[in-house]
Amino acid sequence: MTELIDKALRDSTDTRAIISGRGVLDQTGTMFTDLFGDAQCILVADENTWGVAGEPVKASLEAAGVTLVEPYIFPGTPTLYAGYENVVKLRDHLSAVDAIVCSIASGTLNDIAKLASGELGRGYLNVCTAASMDGYAAFGATITRDGFKITRDCPAPAGLVADLDLMAAAPQRLTGTGYGDLIEKVPSGADWLVADELGIEAVDPLVWDLVQPPLVAALSDPEGLAAGNPDAIGLLAEELILSGLAMQAHQSSRPASGAGHNFSHQWEMEGHGLDWEPPLSHGNKVGIGTVASCAVYELLPGLDVAGVDPAARAAEWLSEADNDARVEALQPLPAIRAAALAQSRAKYVPQDQAAARVQLIKDHWPAILQRVAPQVMTPADIADKLRRAGAPYHPGQFGIDQDKLKLTYYQSQTIRSRYTIMDALFELGLLDAVVETLFGPGGYWAETPVPTEGHLDPTS
Repeated sequence: MTELIDKALRDSTDTRAIISGRGVLDQTGTMFTDLFGDAQCILVADENTWGVAGEPVKASLEAAGVTLVEPYIFPGTPTLYAGYENVVKLRDHLSAVDAIVCSIASGTLNDIAKLASGELGRGYLNVCTAASMDGYAAFGATITRDGFKITRDCPAPAGLVADLDLMAAAPQRLTGTGYGDLIEKVPSGADWLVADELGIEAVDPLVWDLVQPPLVAALSDPEGLAAGNPDAIGLLAEELILSGLAMQAHQSSRPASGAGHNFSHQWEMEGHGLDWEPPLSHGNKVGIGTVASCAVYELLPGLDVAGVDPAARAAEWLSEADNDARVEALQPLPAIRAAALAQSRAKYVPQDQAAARVQLIKDHWPAILQRVAPQVMTPADIADKLRRAGAPYHPGQFGIDQDKLKLTYYQSQTIRSRYTIMDALFELGLLDAVVETLFGPGGYWAETPVPTEGHLDPTS
């Protein structure tokens, strides 16, 4: 365990212990008894994670004297869908047994175990099976309910066991997924700086320092990650855990999630790739969202923000009812539409405050450009890193065509109340111009063809 993780643990609200390193799986039992005393344990896994780690984890718990009840093992195929119905299945099963969960899981299954345990008021422990996402140590679980995906409140795990040999042996596609999830911290950090500069949501420096300073090193060896190098995966896993601890400390996903994540959430709520085997992962979609977000940031220095007239912009400002109609038109699926309306209303600026908001952005625009410049990367750099890590780097690789991608720029701005660069551009009246530039002659997406390799869509 690194010094930075140790420091983060001292300030964490839920997670009390993390063991990370090579060959540490046999320490699971000791951690369980340290955290939960003589409580009974129920192992939760799916057929895949049980196959790679179930028996050694069980042996470690038994060696530590932990009483085990019959494990709960989800099917390995089809891969679990992060829907609330699976939380209910597990929660109902757990309510009938007096036992603490030790999950053997990565993204979806970890979130299901986290929320089910949280709803029962129980702590839990997780054995990490892949460096595939940043939610291990995070407060909350990202679960779809009634068609809308959002982070739902529940405590983070009391303990984590991250065996780097186990994580390095995971399928390469899972490591690529983790890389895609992590790289979005680049533009999401810029989104937080924008919100901070405008006085909308202040940056928490202690939380910021858990994620942003170590980020460069964690992203620095994509080839090593593609090759399954344990040292490279160790850097990735550590940063993913730190990102989760940052979200836990902030009681929000703001430290780790910005506009790029909204692209993924939009596609996930529409069910894109969920019926594939294996299903299209969250991190794969987030990686493309990162390219899309950084393409916007690349255009910012060339925008004529100084030429925006606050009074003229206020005169054309959408009323709340008209803005609702805009959101409804962008979101034809009823479940997404209803929730997007609530999220958009939460950040709507009334017409009588419009001129002041536009003037605020204009006044702070030079500072915004100065602050985000060292934070962001170009979309070409992001795509290259994703490619070298073995992750998809163009939306066409998983069946998102240019028309759908263009539409997603607008849809993604509606589904979350969190303020990002997309909201600033929308309020300035410049979002249309930016999107048209990206897809017009010479624009990033117009000039970036779909690769001939690396396609994930099984129907293509």
